[in-house]
Amino acid sequence: MKALFGTDGIRGEAGSFPLDAATVSTIGFSLANHLAETVAEPVIVIGRDTRESGEWLEEALTQGAMGAGAKCLSAGVITTPGVAYLTRKLQAHAGVVISASHNPYQDNGIKIFSPSGEKIDSALERQIESDVYHGSKSSSDLKNVSPLAVASLRNDYLNFLANEIASGLSLKGLTMVVDCANGASTEFAPLLFETLGARVVPINAKPDGRNINLNSGSLHIESVIKTVINEKAHLGVAFDGDADRSLFVDEKGNFVDGDATLWLLAHYLRSHERLKDDTVVATVMSNVGLEVAFRGVGIRLVRTDVGDKYVLDELRRLGASLGGEQSGHIIMPELSLAGDGMITALCLLRALRESDKTLSQATAGFQQYPQILLNVRVREKVPFATLESVQEEVRDVEERLSPTGRLLLRYSGTEPLARVMIEGEKQFEIDEYAQRIADAIKREIGA
Repeated sequence: MKALFGTDGIRGEAGSFPLDAATVSTIGFSLANHLAETVAEPVIVIGRDTRESGEWLEEALTQGAMGAGAKCLSAGVITTPGVAYLTRKLQAHAGVVISASHNPYQDNGIKIFSPSGEKIDSALERQIESDVYHGSKSSSDLKNVSPLAVASLRNDYLNFLANEIASGLSLKGLTMVVDCANGASTEFAPLLFETLGARVVPINAKPDGRNINLNSGSLHIESVIKTVINEKAHLGVAFDGDADRSLFVDEKGNFVDGDATLWLLAHYLRSHERLKDDTVVATVMSNVGLEVAFRGVGIRLVRTDVGDKYVLDELRRLGASLGGEQSGHIIMPELSLAGDGMITALCLLRALRESDKTLSQATAGFQQYPQILLNVRVREKVPFATLESVQEEVRDVEERLSPTGRLLLRYSGTEPLARVMIEGEKQFEIDEYAQRIADAIKREIGA
């Protein structure tokens, strides 16, 4: 049985399995049916981003869930972390987001949250997958049903951001560029920052169902850089399609990624004695420069596999207060168990206001190290530890890199590729090291 759920829910092309109407209805039925094992009438909060497929996918999921006896409340177009918040606030039995995050409009996805506002556990995911593959009935006799649209839910989330997360924060005198990626943040982010007193220059804020993430948002930071410079703005922020992450541009037009954001927020939290055990959680993709910089100020960096669910698991295991990914997905458990791009932006803005620093000043002290990534096509994926000539090269390179460099060797999860990633102080050196390891892999298992 092939897994439907990845590290960020179910994702694929809208209209094709598993995101065809019949399967999505089965997913809704299965979710509600399993929730009904412990509660008489499960309550499910549903939200979606701006893709044209969102409405019919929501209807299909609602049909299945109501067929299993659930009550479905629709927040309409709202961010992924907005649904996570509402699920927790209402103590609903589940929250469902119809979104494919940063993917193009042709794709869509399903993310499911538990009452705590974090993603459901793997056991429930496996149960839903089993029901899909074994033909669980989805009560197809229910036709043309719709969730109960609750207009106040969107205001509840916006008020939470403005009155709780941003309590006491004034952005008067600040000019900021806000790239909404033509996505779910469009009706939230500009209004939020304007309410706090900022002059907002919104871009990519006219969704038409097909332009979500199109040359915009966190994957296309160029337009934010250009607008910040042209408007002489203090900073810019770019969200992805469902606004669970954010990336920034400083007043000089320099890109500020998730690593630099972690650096800034770690210093802010520590200054308030809120950086538990002086520890930050990041993934294997965070730049070694972040690790070196943290080491220099006495902060420990703990790494996980790629995926916000792994970051959250480690944050909870350690009791840590800050974690995230280079892609801009930041989690602060005391505020939310889901990454929230607008919460990240508000916390960054608070840090800047309190320190009276510009964004470029606040991120000084952290320098990204040069990086190279080589892909090697392979005929089979055997454990690297069994390839002696590869291991010889790895041992030599790791010795040369220590203590200010890093080597990451892994296989692609979706393609027959070995990935060689090296970071170090000098580009010409790491280029040579990566090529040596790539050549060894080619000799052993190259396609």
